[in-house]
Amino acid sequence: MDVRMRAFFQRSGLLWLLAVLAGGGAARAERGEPSSAAVAAAASSSAASTPRPLRRVMIIPIRDEIAEPTLYVLRRGLKQAVAEHADAVVLDLKTPGGAIAVTLEMMAALEKFPGRTIAYVDNEAMSAGAFLSAVCGGIWFAPDGVIGAAAPVQESGQDIEATMKLKLVSYLKARIRAISAGQGRRGEVISAMIDAETELRIDGQLIKPKGELLSLTAAEAMRAYGAPPRPLLGAGIARDVDDLLGQVYGPQGYAATRLESTWSEHLAVLLNRASPVLMGLGLLALFVGFKSPGFGGMIVAGAALLGVVFVGGQVAGLSGHEPVILFAFGLVLLLLELAFWHSAGLLGVLGFGAMLGALLWSMTDLWPGEPIAVAWSADAFVGPVVNLSLGLVLAAGLAAALLRWLPRGWTWDRLVVQATIGGAAQTASAGPGAGGELDALVGRRGRAATALRPGGQVEIGGRRFEAAVAVGAVDAGAAVVVVRRTDFALVVEEVAS
Repeated sequence: MDVRMRAFFQRSGLLWLLAVLAGGGAARAERGEPSSAAVAAAASSSAASTPRPLRRVMIIPIRDEIAEPTLYVLRRGLKQAVAEHADAVVLDLKTPGGAIAVTLEMMAALEKFPGRTIAYVDNEAMSAGAFLSAVCGGIWFAPDGVIGAAAPVQESGQDIEATMKLKLVSYLKARIRAISAGQGRRGEVISAMIDAETELRIDGQLIKPKGELLSLTAAEAMRAYGAPPRPLLGAGIARDVDDLLGQVYGPQGYAATRLESTWSEHLAVLLNRASPVLMGLGLLALFVGFKSPGFGGMIVAGAALLGVVFVGGQVAGLSGHEPVILFAFGLVLLLLELAFWHSAGLLGVLGFGAMLGALLWSMTDLWPGEPIAVAWSADAFVGPVVNLSLGLVLAAGLAAALLRWLPRGWTWDRLVVQATIGGAAQTASAGPGAGGELDALVGRRGRAATALRPGGQVEIGGRRFEAAVAVGAVDAGAAVVVVRRTDFALVVEEVAS
């Protein structure tokens, strides 16, 4: 083989193919071709020249006291990491602890992430921070990092009643043992942080006596025990998150994205707590708008309030973008029913149902790619269904009170159809005389007493009648002419005055 050609094949990584085609080692030796060792070296050189793919990493900061906004930050970051196919998530912890109920939700969210999870104790991960660290695959420390003292207390900082504390401590220890399976002594160490009555002793050496809670510095967490020696709790010490990732993946082996907490997480807390009230007021506004054709602004207000509930679910990181499409579709159906088509309420019912479904969907904690059946079995819909039901009950109660106790006057006259003499809706039971009277109105002109969208009232000869337009809408005060009548309303159209 020509020397230059052989050099070309060696550089291109195809020399191993020539070796296979050329036959056994002896034949290659007779022809002066490279040996198997040379072929392997060439292949290794080619593989070494191929760049390793970058590992995608999402860094989620957990700062200050753990509360509901922290849960929303974590959930938003984890779902973004899943959607972007991140290989790992790093929790950058600097927290004195916080609400145990929120912490348990955060632990459950971390367990849903399919990739690698790493906790970085940036100065402190106390109490609830220790629980979050225990869920992660590896626990790294800043040089001055401290972890521990994880006994449960009330959100106010006061001790929990003795019996309840025993139950909670027992549950937390069992939970930690379950998630720490295969993680060395982690279950024992975290249990000693939770329960002051747990003694921690390794190979006869006392680490923590009874009567106090365990807390560890970075050096203490990295101290090796047993045979073979293994660190007590830590996976390593790093100056910062970049140093950590450099040690794990290599200085150029990763691409990191840091999630930033925004004011929207705090707004989401308020919106979600108020969601039943906002839904109730929104549904009431839609009820008033549909019952009174002249109150088109109430429909806009109702849709806006329901939109606020919807946005609250989105801000909280509870769902993806699909509910937006369903909500918009339902709103379009409602507008079509109101402004253009008279479908006996079918489009309105379908649109209203789609909007309620979108609201329910937006409040549900669904993960990217997670089947609905899995979320349903995990009771992810329980909270949203309760909130939606409370909103419906509140709307029904307010509507009943509105109809029962609202003072008579201008507002009531516009909400309730009254003083309709010879109303077309009563034709079926009023006898043939009433029908003849209404037939005589065909061709007569009048004005729209209320907006017709498509239904409302018209005034003809000083009397009011139920009326509707076949296509489009008519503003209040516009001149109209009766084109025909049905058993339920006069059919009119707008004319130039």
